Order: sequence, then C-alpha cells, then structure tokens
Amino acid sequence: MKKEYRKLAEEAQKAKLNAYAPFSKFGVGAALLADDGQVFTGCNIENSSYGLTICAERVAIFKAISHGASKFKAIAIVSDDPGFTLPCGACRQVLSDLTGNIDFVMMNAKKRFKIIKLRLLLPFAFTRINLK
Repeated sequence: MKKEYRKLAEEAQKAKLNAYAPFSKFGVGAALLADDGQVFTGCNIENSSYGLTICAERVAIFKAISHGASKFKAIAIVSDDPGFTLPCGACRQVLSDLTGNIDFVMMNAKKRFKIIKLRLLLPFAFTRINLK
C-alpha cells in the first residue's frame, strides 16, 4: 500500500473524532487527497431531521471544491466498524461526478486496509461522461 494512503487514513481517523452522531452513534471520518497534495477532511454530521444529515465523504469533497481543488487522487474512509465502511448511494454519486475514478481507501477498526477503484462502487454511474 502507498505510504500516502496510510497517512490519508490517519487524517480521516482524526476527522472522525469531530463526528456529530447523537442518533446513530456511528462516527465516520473522510480524507480526500487532491492532485496537488492537499488533504481535505470531513466527518458525518447528523440532524434530527434525518434527511439533512451529511456524510463525511460529502463534507470532504464539498470542502475541497469550495477551496478551489478540482482534481483528486484518493479518498480514505474510516469508522469504528470491524468491517469496512462503504459510502451511501448519495455519496457514491457525488464522488463519481466530482472526483472521477479515484482510489477508495478503507480502514476498519482493526487498522486493516482495503483499496478499490471508485467505479467498482458505482459501475454504471450517471455522469456527464455517460451522456456524451
């Protein structure tokens, strides 16, 4: 595994500490690596109106875009789950549309890693690319 991916997962782990998850009690952290080496982090933030909750992955990508980043290498997702935490459908669509086929790095509670390409999570994504 690339050393930078281990560091990226560590940044996601730090971001998870800021999760606001009073309802699910399931904190998630994300760290998005831009092509220029910048790292943008996010955590899940829940709301009593569940539809207004936002996932860690979307916090990280929206933060990156709002700071001018537009090209990305990888995103790391961590949680306290003994298995691997995968993104919800909304996050898969947002990541597919805004980051392309980047590496998706997962680290579980046992500090084990799994890396896959984003397209494996959403193989027939609705994107501008598919519309051409």
